[in-house]
Amino acid sequence: MSKPVVLFVCVHNAGRSQMAAGWMRHLAGDTVEVRSAGSAPRDQINPTAVEAMREVGIDITGNVPQLLATEDVRASDAVITMGCGDACPIFPGKRYEDWELTDPAGQPIEVVRQVRDEIRGRVEKLLAELQAA
Repeated sequence: MSKPVVLFVCVHNAGRSQMAAGWMRHLAGDTVEVRSAGSAPRDQINPTAVEAMREVGIDITGNVPQLLATEDVRASDAVITMGCGDACPIFPGKRYEDWELTDPAGQPIEVVRQVRDEIRGRVEKLLAELQAA
């Protein structure tokens, strides 16, 4: 069986989706193909999100926000959206989840840490479900 493909999407692809992708890569290793994108990507990742992830030993500094492409959604088994609303195309037969999370943009590190830790719990749950499938 091929490994599952997970796509994390938020508007700017600069905070939540990058942290989620970082967690999934860290926790799943090479057992899951991880992608992330945004409907209106920024030119760089939120530096506070980078710092919060660095605190737990995950380096996302080399990641670059990507524009969400329809093909990315089509090629994914699970599409996890975080405040992207109607910008995400829907294809039948895909697993979709919308995670309501605080947007870390402009937030102090204390808030971003809470978002980071909540994302970790959700990624762990998703990974367990993918591995059980």
